[in-house]
Amino acid sequence: MILGGILAVVAGAFIGLQNIFNRHLNEYVTGWIATTFVLITGSIASLLFGLILDGMDVFDFSGMKVSYWFFGLVGIGVIYCMMQAMKRLGPTKAVLIGVIAQLIFSLIFDVTGFLVLPQVNLKWVDILGVVLIIIGLLIFNMKSKVQTNK
Repeated sequence: MILGGILAVVAGAFIGLQNIFNRHLNEYVTGWIATTFVLITGSIASLLFGLILDGMDVFDFSGMKVSYWFFGLVGIGVIYCMMQAMKRLGPTKAVLIGVIAQLIFSLIFDVTGFLVLPQVNLKWVDILGVVLIIIGLLIFNMKSKVQTNK
């Protein structure tokens, strides 16, 4: 449980860094080229790390469903939409809204058992947590507007 939490925090830090890098990259090339560049460099790095850590087992696709080959296409939407959102909102607001959307959709996917996930029972504290995060975002945005008006 502790290792999972640590890995989630590290992933969050990587996402924050990646978003900033993507935004800077997007200043020099179009969003589509930036997305392509990020996915290609990420794929190459991932393959190299996989080979180093897992050896040739990295190529064992036995038992994998054909539909899983297309799930990487979702990454195109993630990267492109986040770069465009940061261009319009700035990194902090774009990431905050993205995290809230991720939380809400993950909660919906867990509750409905979407894509054969184990179905989770929704508790009132889950809804309260999401509502509190949304209220925090609204307060954050309100604070930014007040500072801009001064």
